[in-house]
Amino acid sequence: LVRLFVALSVPFDISERLSAVAGGLPGARWTRDENFHLTLRFIGDVDEGVADDVDGALLEIDAPPFDVLIAGISYFGKGKAARSVWAGVETSEPLTRLQQKIESAIQRIGFAAEERKYTPHITLARLKGTPQGRLENFVADHGDFCAGPVHVDTFTLYSSFLSSSGAIYTPEVTYPLNAA
Repeated sequence: LVRLFVALSVPFDISERLSAVAGGLPGARWTRDENFHLTLRFIGDVDEGVADDVDGALLEIDAPPFDVLIAGISYFGKGKAARSVWAGVETSEPLTRLQQKIESAIQRIGFAAEERKYTPHITLARLKGTPQGRLENFVADHGDFCAGPVHVDTFTLYSSFLSSSGAIYTPEVTYPLNAA
């Protein structure tokens, strides 16, 4: 089985800026800069035949290139249950449309609909036992983070391997967006 997800890659200069905010949060496991990405659809563990179906479905997607702006730092979860810190990505019509096309393509090949509302973000750290006050101070100190605009002209199917030193993400196929 291979674990798959669809995402936008983050350019090196933006990854460096995101890495620069990492630190100062107890209980945070920071994302390595080569692993920064903007998830469009998590797929999960599939066999090779289904992976080929995913590739075929993604090949059919037709969407134009666009720009995104990375803005703000926040977190998911409440109080002691806070589970991750992330950089926000401003919602735009082209980003939403691309995400919806990917979601529809994945559903057409038999996957259940994603249950959570799509919140575009780049995960900066996973949290475990981070004190709420420290987390709120971190977000207040970095809340004005802004980077971009980032030009998006491709999206990528990644595989994910979970190792003892953290996740290893490998780009499997990159799909161009079409400037009609």
